[in-house]
Formats: sequence, C-alpha cells, structure tokens
Amino acid sequence: MALATLGTSDFVGNRFGDGELKVLALHGWGRDGTDFERVLAGHSGLAVHLPGFGSAPPPTSAWTPADYADALAPALSGTPPVVLVGHSFGGRVAIRLAARHPDRVAALVLTGVPFVPRSGAKKPALAYRLARLAHRVGIVSENKMESLRQRYGSLDYRNAEGVMRQVLVAAIGEDYFEDAARISQPVTMVWGENDQPAPLAGAQQALEHFSNATVRVVHGAGHLLEGTLEAELRDALAHALHD
Repeated sequence: MALATLGTSDFVGNRFGDGELKVLALHGWGRDGTDFERVLAGHSGLAVHLPGFGSAPPPTSAWTPADYADALAPALSGTPPVVLVGHSFGGRVAIRLAARHPDRVAALVLTGVPFVPRSGAKKPALAYRLARLAHRVGIVSENKMESLRQRYGSLDYRNAEGVMRQVLVAAIGEDYFEDAARISQPVTMVWGENDQPAPLAGAQQALEHFSNATVRVVHGAGHLLEGTLEAELRDALAHALHD
C-alpha cells in the first residue's frame, strides 16, 4: 500500500495492488481511505481520502455528494469502469457517481448508506431553537451560538468545522432512492443487522428501487468496517470483480 493520485487529478488515496485500476473505495464520514486496508488487500484499487477528511483539504465551498461525484468522474476518464465500494457517506457519493456517470462504474458494493433524509430524531431543545432565532437577528453572538451547537448538536456535527459542517447538513437531508432507480449496474449491499446510523430497513427498501441488487445481512454487526462486516465486504468485492 502506498499513497497515489487518482489519474491526473488532485485526489489522493491509498493504492493497493498493481496494474489497471479496478476498484475505487469511498470512506464514511469522519474516516479516510485507511479504513479499506483489509478490504482492498490483494486487489488493484485506490481508497481515496475524500476532500475534507484525513489529510485531504476541504472543498472551497459546501459540496453535496453529487459535487463529490462530479469531481471524481473526470479523474476516472482514463480507466475502464471500476467497482465502487462505498461506506456510509462514501456510499452516498458512490450512488450519485453511478447515477450521473454510469460509464465510469462497473458495479457497486455498498454498506451503511443512509438512503433517506434523517428523520424521527428528537426536535432540538426549545432553548436551542430560540437561540437560533436570536442569532439570526443578531441578538445572540456567534461564540454563544457555537457553544450551544457543541452542547446540542450530534457528535458528527460538533466535530465538523467550517465548510464541512455545511457539507454534513446538506448530505443528511438528501434522498437516494431516485438515483438508485437510475442505476442498472449490479449492486451488492452488505449490511450490519445492528447498524443504527443506517438501519437495515433502508437497505431492504432500496431493493425496490435498484434494478439489480442483493442484500447480505451480517448478523451481530454494526455500522463500522470491522470484524465480520469487514470480512463480508471483502468477499462481496471479490465476487463483484469476478462476476
């Protein structure tokens, strides 16, 4: 494994194997390409560090997953269609990439992708909602507002800074079923039965939208790439490459 660029682009990631690129792996929120070290071992692939994560500088504006996809597509122009492996946020990008640039993608292997906007969460505390209103009209200072965000926001939201906080807010508000219906390539979903950020029910519902998809349920597994989930993802990738 060594650092390499994707084509002639500025995208950098961990390169596995030799020869023609066959796999592009896209990591989850707050993660980086090193998550795929065991998944991609023995294959010719690149686990990209998406802009704003790991050592990669953030985008200059609040990119949506579609923006990430559109930036990746030209970098793949010199290679045959690749198998996309997408975890969580990276899966959002993979779906957008396959739907918008189908000639770049041979197949998809997805895990832990939140297919629909986050819903069912508790309404923010009244004090926080009132403070937001006051902040908009200049009554509450930015410093005070940030301390309230740190108190009431999700862990991902609290850890995100600058433009990446806007990227997160945009991503969790999107629906991916419409793009799923546009994807004709084979899709394998590998899902932890106890995945809380991206419940298994979402993957099962996605079967109604993808034209050629299967779900592998990994018993006892959660959201992160570890243990049996990681092993099943590696096996699913091997099958996608040889089908």
